[in-house]
Amino acid sequence: MLTLIKESIRMSWHNIAHNKMRSFLTTLGITIGITAIIALITIVSSVTTSLMSEFSSLGTNTLSISAQGSSLKQGLSDEEFISIGTIEGVEGVAPSVNMKTDLVVNGEKIENISIEGKNETYFQRNADSISEGRGLNLLDVRDKNTVCLVNESFVDAYFPHTDPLGQTIIIKGIRYEVVGVMEDSSSVIATSGSSVLLPYKNVLAMNGSATITSFEAYMAEGSNSSQVIANIEAALDGFFNYKDNTYKVTNMQSMLDMMNTMQTTLSMMLAGIASIALLVGGIGIMNMMLVSVTERTTEIGLRKALGARPSDIQLQFVVEALILSLIGGVIGIILGLGISFAAAALLDTAFTISWLAIGLGVGFSFVVGLLFGWAPARKASRLNPIDALRSN
Repeated sequence: MLTLIKESIRMSWHNIAHNKMRSFLTTLGITIGITAIIALITIVSSVTTSLMSEFSSLGTNTLSISAQGSSLKQGLSDEEFISIGTIEGVEGVAPSVNMKTDLVVNGEKIENISIEGKNETYFQRNADSISEGRGLNLLDVRDKNTVCLVNESFVDAYFPHTDPLGQTIIIKGIRYEVVGVMEDSSSVIATSGSSVLLPYKNVLAMNGSATITSFEAYMAEGSNSSQVIANIEAALDGFFNYKDNTYKVTNMQSMLDMMNTMQTTLSMMLAGIASIALLVGGIGIMNMMLVSVTERTTEIGLRKALGARPSDIQLQFVVEALILSLIGGVIGIILGLGISFAAAALLDTAFTISWLAIGLGVGFSFVVGLLFGWAPARKASRLNPIDALRSN
């Protein structure tokens, strides 16, 4: 049996090589289909993996809470905000207070710079986001110390050849000392371009506001997330007098699970769409094999007259169809990965090889070759040797 398979492969390869242009055009449909499957699924996988990595950096035990309130009560007071941190299962809370304003650096006025307010809790949970200096501490926040952190883009723009630590920035007429530098990729400084971070109470004072409308709550390891969320929602209901649509609690782990489900669904949809090209390619293989059977009628009749069984003839043509399909599949995988790598570079995302896509590519190639090669192979195996020899 092994000898028969080797001989079938040899004869199939000889026939494919003898008809180079026809073989190329036949495999083109398979190549396009597999390229589309690999490229689409891999690009989607790379983009969603990068997004999920960003969300994961926030921590799966992190709750993102928006508390806009109602027309009667907007946001939480500082006391209400701090009380959320005392709920069982909550290890701490970190506010997000944002604004844009002008500031002065080295006597130069800089317009429309993003200012963000945080507390010490954030830096206790995200110490690795600081590339130089230190983060904010309890005294900075409690006493409204005039200290700040800047991001790397700010340093590149306004302190290009100077140690930023110890430099002074004037905001709203108040001098702030730079005590740390944040990485641009840090989730706390998510806006593009230059940003400055201050104790959140300082930013509230600049805004003329006394309420917090956005913050994060960090759940303790091993805590029951559903119960913690329920306790937080109960507290927020009390703060906003049980009014509807006054707040929203988002569980980062739930978002990750939802994104993972969406990625799988989208990948399957894209694979289904790209499979249309594979169907066209399969029809092309069937067409070529039928033509090949017609052209090689005499050869088939001679082999049968010499004792070849119908199964031997069928195996030869099925193997030839499989080889054509797999050649198109391999070329498609290479092209698809190349396109995906280029797209990842253009989108500035990490290139992630999707083994699911490669598995689908190889599997589809095999199945298409088998299915669309079977009918011509069966036709060849059922030829009457006498009629085949007379057709010469």
